[in-house]
Amino acid sequence: MQSLKVTAAKKTVSNNPQVHRRMKLARKLWEQIQLAKSQADGTQFTMTRFRSVTDPDGSRRSVEIPRRVRPWWWTTEANKLALNIRYGARKLEISKGKSAVEIATAAELVPTLELIKQAVEAGELDAQIEAAAVKLREGFVK
Repeated sequence: MQSLKVTAAKKTVSNNPQVHRRMKLARKLWEQIQLAKSQADGTQFTMTRFRSVTDPDGSRRSVEIPRRVRPWWWTTEANKLALNIRYGARKLEISKGKSAVEIATAAELVPTLELIKQAVEAGELDAQIEAAAVKLREGFVK
């Protein structure tokens, strides 16, 4: 016991809401990166989630079901890729009046998504995430 370093650290009960939103967007960006990698490899990417179902005999159990991941990018008329960053159902406005990132080729898609994910984790898009979260919450007010 004497060789251990003992500290008075406490575990936080809840995250800062800003950090929570940042991590939520980072998880969704990870999904987009995996989807882009699988499309480049020609494989199918599916996420799974658990759903509780009731059997005919009345018992409840969890079943793993596939969840569709929709790509955030599309091909423009100029034959380039455009990418929206989404927080929930809202598109993030990256700069004033602009919400899409233009990507020249499909090979640049994964590095672009990874760069955006690093920026989100560093807190560079916190203001845009906060604005989207406020707009999203307004839809739930009665």
